Amino acid sequence: MTTEITYQSKPWLANYEKGVPENIDYEEICLPMILERTARRFPDKMALLFQGYRLNYRELNDMVARFAAALSAFGIHKGDRVAVLLPNVIPCVVAYYAILKIGGIAVMNNPLYSDRELEHQLNDSGSKILITIDLLGNRMIDLRPKTNIKQIVYTSIGDYLPFPQNLLFPLVAKKKNLAADVKAADNVYKWKELLAKSPPAPPDVGLSFDDVAMYQYTGGTTGVSKGAMLTHGNLSKQVQQCDAWFPTYHKGDEVMLGALPIFHVFGLSCAMNFAIHMGWGHILIPKPQPKPLLDAIKKYKPTFTPLVPTMIIGMLNHPDIDRVDMTSIKGCFSASAPLPLEVMRDFENKTGAVIVEAYGLTETSPGTHVNPCVYEKRKVGSIGVPISDTECRIVDLTDRQTDVPVGETGEILVKGPQVMKGYWNNPEETANTLIDGWLHTGDIGKMDEEGYFYIVDRKKDMIISGGFNVYPRDIEEVFYENPKVQEATAIGIPHPTRGESVKVFVVIKQGETATQEELIEYCEGKIAKHKFPTEVEFRNELPKTNVGKILKKTLREEETAKRKNRG
Repeated sequence: MTTEITYQSKPWLANYEKGVPENIDYEEICLPMILERTARRFPDKMALLFQGYRLNYRELNDMVARFAAALSAFGIHKGDRVAVLLPNVIPCVVAYYAILKIGGIAVMNNPLYSDRELEHQLNDSGSKILITIDLLGNRMIDLRPKTNIKQIVYTSIGDYLPFPQNLLFPLVAKKKNLAADVKAADNVYKWKELLAKSPPAPPDVGLSFDDVAMYQYTGGTTGVSKGAMLTHGNLSKQVQQCDAWFPTYHKGDEVMLGALPIFHVFGLSCAMNFAIHMGWGHILIPKPQPKPLLDAIKKYKPTFTPLVPTMIIGMLNHPDIDRVDMTSIKGCFSASAPLPLEVMRDFENKTGAVIVEAYGLTETSPGTHVNPCVYEKRKVGSIGVPISDTECRIVDLTDRQTDVPVGETGEILVKGPQVMKGYWNNPEETANTLIDGWLHTGDIGKMDEEGYFYIVDRKKDMIISGGFNVYPRDIEEVFYENPKVQEATAIGIPHPTRGESVKVFVVIKQGETATQEELIEYCEGKIAKHKFPTEVEFRNELPKTNVGKILKKTLREEETAKRKNRG
């Protein structure tokens, strides 16, 4: 009977794949040591593959040691913050592991962000050094005086390319916007030159599971950018949880498709860190558009592919899809947004692999739930079951602590070794999110009688567009800066490939006029492109509560009704 099932009885355990444990006996080993061990075990195995350029584990480990020594020579000590602003290129992996190796705190930043967004994250984190790409070099040199950044190190896409691309690249790169000249400035260094003069002998720094390894920025339900403090223990235990969840996959055997951005915690843990822990090859995709993804699958035959729905939909709708053999793929999981049933079926028909949905948050390193990787146990539409050592409850939305009956909706709470230490420099938000060891996700969900969880509604206002979290407040603030705008509010609307896009409702000041195109153009340089609204609707007034708060819920309901009437 339903009444006998509780969250504490963990009904999900009965649905674990054979060989997946309820609890893990964790090895106390931090990520830099995991890399060293993998390099000893698989020295000649391909570690990273970028545009055909291969780096084996011995070379990767050596490069990490050299860059760690360079950071140390710059004066980076344990606890100092180092910012990384890179797409999926070899130096992104190297920089991350080098920062952790000497006890630094890595601050991963999205290269698509505007200067204003980056300025906040660099200053809030207190980052001292920035590693970036030549295409962003001049912008970052100009931004540096507004931050605590002392040194800037820049790489180029052309730094690691196979013959003959390495010879051809300088001839065509600037015309194709793949490279840029970086102006002369003090304390600005070229990546390869710095590595060449740095010995592979960094100082030996003691690391513990309690030490903070990185600040991963998230907007949170309030839209205020906050740095989730993830410890070495969080990150190491997360990859050990991933290892336990996939018992049929073995070390040294697979090739990972690195389509997910490393600057995002999903790509960082579930692709990069997991691949290094397992001794797998990792194909780096700097721009995960449909064609580069299909080209990589066709050429390099990845076997394990963490993706987001946007990527899957984009590939399935690309004209080249029927010319690409995708049967090398053995395992695939998707997160960040719901995966439509027909998309799931089409992808499984193309690959022959079971695709499972998963769930996580920046604050949980990120994975907390995954569907069992067995066709019979997977539930379509569910985010799956809590992974090893992870507890989950659904609580009342009002008091935030009383368990609701199984099958009823409420807020999802999680507890486990992957849950963050707290938010950097933000005790109030930490206290509001971490209560009695439970992380309050802000997501609305339910659990069925077999222990499978479902997202009923995302965080109240958050928009997920192309796998990125977009917080309405970021967009609204820009609109409010426009002298013609009296009021503005943003919501998510359905989008055929991105999952959701942004729609802004605007009230123009009396006597002013504006067009949709004009207001969208106003966002240029103020927010990242993926946050730009696709629609602007002008209103005489916006629906509000009796205390003057704009009712986004009403606007969403109106949009849903409007689309139903159209369809």
